[in-house]
Amino acid sequence: MLSREDNALVTRVGPDAPLGRLMRRYWLPALLSDEIAEPDGPPVRVRLLGESLVAFRDTGGRVGLIEEFCAHRRVSLFLGRNEDSGLRCVYHGWKYDVDGRCVDMPTEPPETDFRSRIRLAAYPTVELGGVVWAYLGDGEAPAEPRFEWTGLRPDQRVVTRTWQECNWLQALEGGIDSAHASALHTTLTPDTKRAGLSGMWTVPVPLRDEVEVTDYGHVYASIRPMAGGRKWVKVYHWVMPCHTFFPFELGGDGETLQPIVNGHMFVPMDDRNTMVYNWIGKYGEAPLGRGEREILEWSRGRAPGEVGAGHRKLRNRDVDWLIDREVQKTETYSGIDGINNQDHAVQESMGPIVDRTKENLGTTDAAVIATRRILLGRLKAAAPDGDPPGVAPTYYGVRAIERVVDEDVDWRTALKDLYLRPAEG
Repeated sequence: MLSREDNALVTRVGPDAPLGRLMRRYWLPALLSDEIAEPDGPPVRVRLLGESLVAFRDTGGRVGLIEEFCAHRRVSLFLGRNEDSGLRCVYHGWKYDVDGRCVDMPTEPPETDFRSRIRLAAYPTVELGGVVWAYLGDGEAPAEPRFEWTGLRPDQRVVTRTWQECNWLQALEGGIDSAHASALHTTLTPDTKRAGLSGMWTVPVPLRDEVEVTDYGHVYASIRPMAGGRKWVKVYHWVMPCHTFFPFELGGDGETLQPIVNGHMFVPMDDRNTMVYNWIGKYGEAPLGRGEREILEWSRGRAPGEVGAGHRKLRNRDVDWLIDREVQKTETYSGIDGINNQDHAVQESMGPIVDRTKENLGTTDAAVIATRRILLGRLKAAAPDGDPPGVAPTYYGVRAIERVVDEDVDWRTALKDLYLRPAEG
């Protein structure tokens, strides 16, 4: 459990909060590139670290991420006209470029220099892996977030985003909790499609988790016993502040090897809302097949009709996540379709910010405990030296992997070349 004060430290993301300042040291996903694919196309609202922003692609293809409200009378620039290398407010015509500078002010005499004194907050952006990343911090931005999956071809990856209606940390803690898969995602019948392939996550228990702190966050192994003196080792990563990597290589037989990489990015919109980016990639030369894309997107809760305006799930708290009690009795453990829908339901059910003073953590919560210790250690440091973990590009080579090995094999040494540097395609 955490004290009330510590719980506030790891959940509050505003610009004046310690965690908010820490988060602003990193490149963070702001939206998907294809949402603003067209130069001079419609702008898109972005809520990030408690700030209301708007993104647009100008005539020359540059991406702007600026504060949402016009400096004149505070009208939303989401309503603006994207034209001639700038976003123009529809109320009085003030126009802003991608750097937030006011470049036209038709309401003022041409001889005035008023417009030169007007500037909206604007943040640097970079496009990698089909994602527009933003740096909201002060000073020079760190190295670009060139994860392995961001270098895959567009036909080798799927990236989606979904609004999760709870604090970022309880969303992330769900992503690094490996034990829940054997309950929440269990199917009761052979029809795994009903649960979004959740039967593929159902592997033997009991299990144990082993965590190693790294210079980017931590790596941890979920270890589950198998027959014949063997064990199933699933190696995950947490890259600070919000990236999780989980394996999707072996089939239910523990033998079938797939060239698939997976992960999430749990990006705080504000204290009570999170934008979850779900990415799936296939390394090597072959593209993702149509069937692979459809099945994997379906398992992520992205089947047609599953997500509405603002990336909000139709299976949300307002409708009790469309839980089907008959299905829960006869087909799946949860009665909720889709792996991500199941995850979001349990995490959102805790409330917008879970009260960690009332928790009772157990032996399978090792990764959750390690994550909190790392965050609190950084946030409580009186004068932390250097960059926080996950800023330097030491994470470029991480990959989540899984293998079945003999019981006496130490995953830290035997599998290190696989999970710390990408296998060649």
